[in-house]
Amino acid sequence: MKVLVVGATGGSGRAAVTELVSRGHDVTALSRHASSLPGVRGIDGDATDAATVDRLVQGQDAVVVTLGISESAVRVRLRGPSGTPLDIRSRGTRTVLAAMRRHGVRKVVVQTSYGVGPTSETLPLANRLIFALLLRPQIADTERQGTELRASGLDWVEVQPVTLTDEPWAGLPTTSTDGSIDGTRVSRAQVGWFLAQAVEDPSLTRQTVSVSAGAAVPVTV
Repeated sequence: MKVLVVGATGGSGRAAVTELVSRGHDVTALSRHASSLPGVRGIDGDATDAATVDRLVQGQDAVVVTLGISESAVRVRLRGPSGTPLDIRSRGTRTVLAAMRRHGVRKVVVQTSYGVGPTSETLPLANRLIFALLLRPQIADTERQGTELRASGLDWVEVQPVTLTDEPWAGLPTTSTDGSIDGTRVSRAQVGWFLAQAVEDPSLTRQTVSVSAGAAVPVTV
């Protein structure tokens, strides 16, 4: 498949690019420093730039969106991000969805966060406090992102990892569509694997999938 990855040099995006390439897909990567990625067509650009996104979406079979802010959460909460718009998730995703509708590209996989939208009621109390006190602006933007995705009319998959880590690959992640999780941490490598899996698996269409670390289990649909 021809797959565009938007936000391709963040931790999850880079892992998704690696996994997609290993599976033989033709990958185009978009981010501010995507030209540094080996083995793909890397385009340095802004996910909120409608002209750039429109040009890259045309002709794709699927799009993966892994937008986020890489700066310290404390710094972002106190002073705002220095180089990335605070609403990058919703604005970038909105730009992608609009381009997909224009060009008839149906399959989109978007990484949001466990604890927003369909899983808001299952988020552990400690995480709710972190969301409220430290991550409130970013979580509000992620809520908008997920709402727009689920209302897009496209063949979407919403991927909701728990707290991300840079730990090495530790086997297949635990995934579910009922909000259940196996622990509150998951490696970006595991999330990247599942993002690629969601591109390929039509049974996940219009599902919100929780992703956590744990024993290998099939996705419950």
